[in-house]
Amino acid sequence: MNSVRGLLAASVISVQNSCFIYPACQKCLSRLILDSGRFNCLKCGCTGEAKDASYRYRLSLKIADTNDLFDITVFGSCLDPFFGVTAENLQRCIQDFNQLSGETNIDASPGALVQAVETCFIGKRFIFGVKILTETKI
Repeated sequence: MNSVRGLLAASVISVQNSCFIYPACQKCLSRLILDSGRFNCLKCGCTGEAKDASYRYRLSLKIADTNDLFDITVFGSCLDPFFGVTAENLQRCIQDFNQLSGETNIDASPGALVQAVETCFIGKRFIFGVKILTETKI
């Protein structure tokens, strides 16, 4: 598969996920598997202590330009200004909040955070840098 990069001006119609942060491999940025106090990257084989895992933003959106609807995912530190903190710091805040509130899923995003993200993005127009995968015909 080949890819084409471009810019797309579009409005956010909806936020498609409620968990905006994921444990990310520092080498390849893939999602880490956290298990029994350890992490493991299935893509590159990187391993370590779960407490040392890095976190990264991942925000899935449905957007619309004048003609079409698109499902896109925005990754990484470009979201820091919208959240006001790095993904690592927000993850710590979420874990602390969940411990204090008795939430059993320590990675669950509080409802207020989900609502704030929806308010920040839905109905707003942004310019997205996109990468479109295309099939190679032989």
